[in-house]
Amino acid sequence: MVRRRSLGRQFGWLWAAYAASAYGSALGFGAFPLIAVLVLDASPAQVSVLSAVGPAVGALIALPLGPWVEFRRKRPVMIAMDLARFAVMLTIPVAYAFGMLSFVQLLIVSAVVATAKIAFSAASGAHLKALVRPEDLLVANARFESTTWSSIAVGPPLGGAAIGLFGPVTTVVADALSYLFSALGITAIRGREEHPQRAEKRRVRAAELLDGWRHLLSHPGLRALYLNQLLVSGLIMATEPLLAVLLLRELGFPPWQYGLAFAVPCVGGLIGSRLARGVVARYGQHRILRTVGTLRAVWLIGLAFVQPGVAGLVTVMAVELAIIISMSLYNPVLATYRLEHAPNDRIARTLSAWSISSSAAIAILSALGGLLASATSPRTAIAVAGLLILASPLLLPRRQDSVTRLSSRSDQSSPAGV
Repeated sequence: MVRRRSLGRQFGWLWAAYAASAYGSALGFGAFPLIAVLVLDASPAQVSVLSAVGPAVGALIALPLGPWVEFRRKRPVMIAMDLARFAVMLTIPVAYAFGMLSFVQLLIVSAVVATAKIAFSAASGAHLKALVRPEDLLVANARFESTTWSSIAVGPPLGGAAIGLFGPVTTVVADALSYLFSALGITAIRGREEHPQRAEKRRVRAAELLDGWRHLLSHPGLRALYLNQLLVSGLIMATEPLLAVLLLRELGFPPWQYGLAFAVPCVGGLIGSRLARGVVARYGQHRILRTVGTLRAVWLIGLAFVQPGVAGLVTVMAVELAIIISMSLYNPVLATYRLEHAPNDRIARTLSAWSISSSAAIAILSALGGLLASATSPRTAIAVAGLLILASPLLLPRRQDSVTRLSSRSDQSSPAGV
């Protein structure tokens, strides 16, 4: 039996802050597509545009943020990004209350939230590497992963019930407040954080904007995992708005069932994340990345066969359970590997490059999915995504040496103090 490890009080505050925002986001799961469908009567193409344009614009705005985050203290950046999300999310219920909510506003809020998320993720990843010991990174990432899935298990059904009782923007308010609580949790972290030092006292050069991508594409293991993740996450996220239209409009599922369909399978996230440390210790990092990375790609096609009623609800739950168990085991292993192989002077740029690329991939594939759904049907578009994702394991590292290469260089770089 794997003994639970203490990672210290400062990590506890970081974890608490993460939990606050995770549970708030879970309450607001699918809120934007749901508001677009139920309040603004958006078409399938518009719902997909909403999922595509926000991340795309956010990725574009976030492009210069990597170097900016790299050479600043990480906690103030995280707090600022939380407060920005809190403020912009609150504009939605205010506009709704005055009858002024529009599709354009949803697009703008989505873009701002996407930008802040990229900057926050880059800063928090760098801060985590400095906050815990290298041997504890997998444990820390697994705890974040378990929190994510436990929040989704609880949040969507509660969010669906809240929407039914209090209206469609209720969960947006909860999501906004969660960012405020997250900022307070990060503020509670004690200890002096050193200001990152540049090798030369000069302004950020344009070439530095690409340093994160240079590292990702020059490292054999990271390159393979990066390209694989772009395809897998892009296709999975592209099906979310299509599935919302399919379930809520074409099949007539009420909002509470829509939330339940994604909440119950999240129990699998607790299983996978708790297994991560043990299975890596037993089978090794490369085998888990290769095997579980393949398993998570085979289930998505099942969503194309959803039918009305109880049978359809069970189908969604079964497919999501299989995907979530695989993802929750794979994700902390991937996140740990990514931190281990990012040089300390390029952590934020590497993580922001990864996030920007993921947002761009989601945007492009969501837009293509929306166009295909408009030309055919949401079910057909989901089926195409399910078939395409089956090719993603071809991008995974095939040899263990491509995963372990350059590890000694990363191990020799000691993390900056906090």
